[in-house]
Amino acid sequence: MKRSIVLVLLVAATAVVATAGAAMQSKARSGALHLTKECSDYHGEVGQFCTITSSNVKTIEPGMRVFYLAAPGAGVLDTDIALSSGQGGAAVGHVVLDLTTAQGRVTLKGGSGRFRNFRAKARVSVDKDGVWHWDGTYSFKHH
Repeated sequence: MKRSIVLVLLVAATAVVATAGAAMQSKARSGALHLTKECSDYHGEVGQFCTITSSNVKTIEPGMRVFYLAAPGAGVLDTDIALSSGQGGAAVGHVVLDLTTAQGRVTLKGGSGRFRNFRAKARVSVDKDGVWHWDGTYSFKHH
């Protein structure tokens, strides 16, 4: 009887440890950022946007929009941006993109709703099919 109780307790303790480990992994608050976007609705005007098509970060979902708050000038897009969930949450940041090379950097620093305390830095590039990529890192900064 004692052996059965010890075995049950050992199995239960193992399950608790395994569940806690899985929960900690599923709530990762930092890591690699890889997203793609298409820009058929962006033509260089203030307030136009690109649409997220894929993301490895659950907080950033396909269909979200990246709004550009300034027009490009002298071969460079150097503007503040807003990544909007369309449901009251948005991340804010800045992008600098060399329009000649289609290479640049984007940073996101906080926001509202699901983007509260969100941070990201990524390299911006475009592939041969015209799909834009952000590749870098993200985190949720704790206060």
